[in-house]
Amino acid sequence: MRMSQPAMTPTLQGAAHDILTDAVRHYARRPAVDFFGRHWTYGELGVLVDRAAAGLQAIGVVKGDRVGLCLPNTPYSIIFYFAALKAGAIVVNYNPLYVTRELDHQIRDSGTSVMVTIDIAEIHNKLLSIAATAGLRKIVLCPLAGALPFTKAALYRLIKRNEIVRLPRDGLHVDYATLMTSGAAPTPVIIEPDDIAVLQYTGGTTGTPKGAILTHANVVANCEQVVGFTDLLRPGEERLLAVLPFFHVFAMTVVMNVGIAIGAEIILLPRFVLTQCLKTLVRRKATMFPAVPTIYAAIAKEAEKARCDLSSIRFCISGGAPLPIETRHRFEALTGCRVIEGYGLTEASPVVCSSLVTGDVREGSVGIPMKDTVIEIRDLVSGERVDAAGEKGEIVVKGPQVMRGYWNKPGDTAAVLEDGFLRTGDIGYLDADGYLFIVDRIKDVILCGGFNVYPRVLEEALYQHPGVAEAVVIGLPDPYRGQVPKAFVVLRDGHGDVTPDALKAFLTGYVSKIEQPKAIEIRTSLPKTFVGKLSKKELVEEERMRAEQPA
Repeated sequence: MRMSQPAMTPTLQGAAHDILTDAVRHYARRPAVDFFGRHWTYGELGVLVDRAAAGLQAIGVVKGDRVGLCLPNTPYSIIFYFAALKAGAIVVNYNPLYVTRELDHQIRDSGTSVMVTIDIAEIHNKLLSIAATAGLRKIVLCPLAGALPFTKAALYRLIKRNEIVRLPRDGLHVDYATLMTSGAAPTPVIIEPDDIAVLQYTGGTTGTPKGAILTHANVVANCEQVVGFTDLLRPGEERLLAVLPFFHVFAMTVVMNVGIAIGAEIILLPRFVLTQCLKTLVRRKATMFPAVPTIYAAIAKEAEKARCDLSSIRFCISGGAPLPIETRHRFEALTGCRVIEGYGLTEASPVVCSSLVTGDVREGSVGIPMKDTVIEIRDLVSGERVDAAGEKGEIVVKGPQVMRGYWNKPGDTAAVLEDGFLRTGDIGYLDADGYLFIVDRIKDVILCGGFNVYPRVLEEALYQHPGVAEAVVIGLPDPYRGQVPKAFVVLRDGHGDVTPDALKAFLTGYVSKIEQPKAIEIRTSLPKTFVGKLSKKELVEEERMRAEQPA
């Protein structure tokens, strides 16, 4: 079956950095960034980006160079993202929590020559240890205290003095302040729509870390698609809380690019800390709050206890992981706004479709495609398009947001791109009205005695139990059935008496006998990724090591 949205009239033109250029032109006096009480207008942000772009060019950055951003959410994240693009460079986003081995692989694979980072020893020292061997030519060192209000900066320097890096006097490091005085205006660089804007690293649909090539056209198109999906957004009036890390593609597009495109004030938090996030939502009266399901669940639980007023929030979009229906209902009851669920992947910049902000909502659906986007369901064996509504198959996507391919990996590119369509590796179906429903990842399907068992179906069933706060299901080897499901759950406060047997009994009303988990393990917490998404790989590894231990 196939679902598509008609072509749209473009509103954003040119290169990805023109998202900011347009915002500066329309909202120069509007607040752009709030970082712990220090503020910058769009006009001031535009000046800083120009100076940073000129500074990057002064240290030798030319069109096509890869500039790495290894930063937590700070004003520097926004400044150097747009500055690198304006200088003609390709942005390579790095997770500052990566271990040295992961950083080394990505630097080498991408050919990153200039790295922008923060003067936090824990982050900087990992990069310094591999700089020479990995091929870094320059490290631009940004002072965290320099982005804080005066009083907070003084306290930070005092309390964290042993964790702050002093600028090494060598040929490798470049001081932020020095870089920003290299020139007032950058040399203009001609950018074509198909030029590369971002290398966004991902496990992808084939497992190994690789750089998804996102062009300027991809980035601009996806920003435009999200902005144009609803008329609820109020240009020049929104206050957007940015707690999702900008080095993740969801936040890069839906938080940073979309926020700037509509002239929102972006309230920056370096990472998710529950009490800090909740207080900031209330105090700053945020109107937009993109997040992942685990953050919505945590905020809802804490806000209910503290009786917080979250009625200022008008727009929420959930991504990165399936949104449990119960979590959506709880958060909507607290705020009065609809939490819409998006679906996407790094290789699509990332947004592919979204549930509707107003009007019809299909429980369990991730909605309809973005404009100019085609979604088809393909048979898992033959690869032919499935025409029947409700029939499961692999989701394939075509649209202006779909990547060019994987960086220096033609084989992996050929495995997922065919005639402009991207094979997502996800199983799903379209209903008769074209609403998309995600069933599971192909690689996560549990082959149980000849039957396909979908972990997501089991997880959604467990979430129906009033005592279940979090649930993850994985497949375990089984000598008789091949594989069997095992569930891991975290219980809600006040439900400590719920047992695995009680949960199994509860599931009999929701899933078939073959889908029943062989075991249910109750835990106090479950592993999560750096964006707060529940993670399965640690549980799979734990079970593998447990199975290898002598009886």
